Amino acid sequence: MELDRLNGVLAHQQNILSKIALGDDISNVFVDICLAIEELIEDDSAKCSILSLKGDQLFHCSAPSLDPEYCQLINGVTIGAEVGSCGTAAYRKSRVVVDNIATSPLWKNFKDLASNFNLHSCWSTPIISTQAEVLGTFAIYYGYPKTPSSKDLELIDYFVHFSCIALEKKQKNRQLNQLIQDLQVSNAKFHAITQVMPDLALIISEDGVYVDIYGALENLPFLSKNELLNKNLNDVLPRDNAKPIMAVIEKTLASNLVQVFEYELEVTQGKLTFEGRTAPVAYYQQDGVDKKHVLWMARDITVRKKAEKKVKQLAYFDPLTNLPNRRLLTERLTLCVERINRSSKTGALLFLDIDNFKRINDSLGHSAGDKLLVELSLRLKSVVRASDTLARIGGDEFVVLLEYVGDNNEHANAEAAIVAQKLQQVLHEKFEIGPLAFQVSGSIGICLIENLNSSADSILQFADTAMYRAKTKGGNSYSFYDARLQTLLEKQAALESDIVRAIDSNEFCAYFQPQVDLFGKVIGGEALIRWNHPTKGLITPNEFIPVAEQFGLIQKLQNIVLQDVCRLINQLTSKAMIDAQFNLSINLSQNQFHSSMLKSELLTIINDAKVEPSRIKLEITESMLSHELEHTVSQMEELKQQGFTFSIDDFGTGYSCLSYLHAYPVKELKVDKSFIDNIVDNDSGLSIVETIINLAKNLNMQVVAEGVETAEQFEILAAHQIDAIQGYYIAKPMALDDYVVWQKKYALKI
Repeated sequence: MELDRLNGVLAHQQNILSKIALGDDISNVFVDICLAIEELIEDDSAKCSILSLKGDQLFHCSAPSLDPEYCQLINGVTIGAEVGSCGTAAYRKSRVVVDNIATSPLWKNFKDLASNFNLHSCWSTPIISTQAEVLGTFAIYYGYPKTPSSKDLELIDYFVHFSCIALEKKQKNRQLNQLIQDLQVSNAKFHAITQVMPDLALIISEDGVYVDIYGALENLPFLSKNELLNKNLNDVLPRDNAKPIMAVIEKTLASNLVQVFEYELEVTQGKLTFEGRTAPVAYYQQDGVDKKHVLWMARDITVRKKAEKKVKQLAYFDPLTNLPNRRLLTERLTLCVERINRSSKTGALLFLDIDNFKRINDSLGHSAGDKLLVELSLRLKSVVRASDTLARIGGDEFVVLLEYVGDNNEHANAEAAIVAQKLQQVLHEKFEIGPLAFQVSGSIGICLIENLNSSADSILQFADTAMYRAKTKGGNSYSFYDARLQTLLEKQAALESDIVRAIDSNEFCAYFQPQVDLFGKVIGGEALIRWNHPTKGLITPNEFIPVAEQFGLIQKLQNIVLQDVCRLINQLTSKAMIDAQFNLSINLSQNQFHSSMLKSELLTIINDAKVEPSRIKLEITESMLSHELEHTVSQMEELKQQGFTFSIDDFGTGYSCLSYLHAYPVKELKVDKSFIDNIVDNDSGLSIVETIINLAKNLNMQVVAEGVETAEQFEILAAHQIDAIQGYYIAKPMALDDYVVWQKKYALKI
């Protein structure tokens, strides 16, 4: 290179490198590079251009001598195999010299554009970084076709090198600016997150020093942020708290894994529960010294823990007495059974039910009943060992689980009986609820838990069965489980399910047995429930009525009978087969008779059928009249005012007080079949019937004899002025349609 040109290159080099080193605006550096080579190349038509590559596009950096419009038109051009000199050079990563743009195939899509701006040759060199990446292109245009000399190319290479330095500087600046911007965004996000974060974020060094604190600063349990920073947690927290926290920090750093830890702190607000989560923090310096650190996220979970405790309390404990409920009892019983199955020991389950508790609730109110249950639970607790379980599983039902009562049945029976007696003793002590004082009793069922692989559910069921056995003995007693009684109850439960199914399948219906007076006139009849079973045939009431009573199904059966009664009355009325005095009897159970819903149940059905209440006679037994005289009379009078009449069924077999009989609004007495059976051959039997007839006449009541089967019985009763008879002598009970046919034929006979 000529000396003058070399001196010029060196001078420009010093100027350009100085500006790059001093951090001048890189755009000015690019302008200086372009002007310098244009000056040194000594051709007035020479115009220099520097483009930078972003992705696969070239963008304008500097071209001070080119027309700005041209620069704008090619700005962002995509590199390729035939994209002028610069696009092709960047694509090939090698110099491209086009001495005549008009004839070059590389410029076929751009030659008109170049010609418009008087550009006829272009030499372009790719600017390649020290990492062998294409950063852009360095090009020189001429206003006429021209081929470069070796000196021209040597000069261009010098300035390509300067351009590479400048572009790398620009790229690093751009990367640095982007990094700074990303950090600013990240810090802004981090600041926003920590502002709303309900947790505390603590950076703690490996030796326990608080380095940074973020998050809900008002949750700091001891000191303010400034007071806590740079303090060691061993100096801030009580020793009982600091020691396990330091252990968690050490474990986090040793394992390099997240740790979760719950701990409690006594603060001015009281005792708080925190959940700590720790993770190791890399690249964290403290005072320029590399130390290991952890991020400790502290969340106040006091409210959550209290809620969990409350949920557990509700799930496992009775809210009234705070005793374990059925769920917790079942879990403990299951564990007890498993332990006993692995050993030769024996446990016991005692099932306690308060006798007549419903009467207490009904007479004193549920509030008084609840107070009684709470007081009882406290008393029972006082006689149950801490190792055993006392539970309330519903209503007035309490269960005591004795996990060990002996090594053999004899010992276990004796120990369980002693506990049962203690339980009954606390029941016998006087209860005071407000101004009232009274005593209660209870029935207790006992089931031993032996090595028989019994389930918790079956043991509870067996104890319940034993408890009902104690109830049948009159209550206020205890009874051990008897497998034979359990079999009976299972049969009853199966029968109950069958009754429910039969009600839905319309298998129940009423049968009717007529009643006639002494002149043979049909004056009424009695409706009797029958079950027409699909496989067992006709089932009589004595087989299913007790079970229906026990399981609360009797009212549904009574409704079926009453609906059939209304159908029969309407049919007989429409056929003009009965007069105004004709009525049909239905039997009421004790539960029905004492139900507050009796009147509404009766009136709903007969009103829907448009049948007068005077057509319906309600049969009750003497035992239903044996207590609560005023209430019973009031209820009967209320029904009488509606038009219903009453008959006492099976009179003479109960224990009613004759002195009160006149007080009840009863229209009729029915003499039981057991007395009628004895009037022919037994003088005492006839005397009883005579007494009942005379009593009824004196009280202005009608008398009906049940179970009349022979003409001789009928003649004796007629001689003693009986009002009506009912029995096989007249007719057996019949289905509704058969009864209508029978009464029509019977009317023709008389």
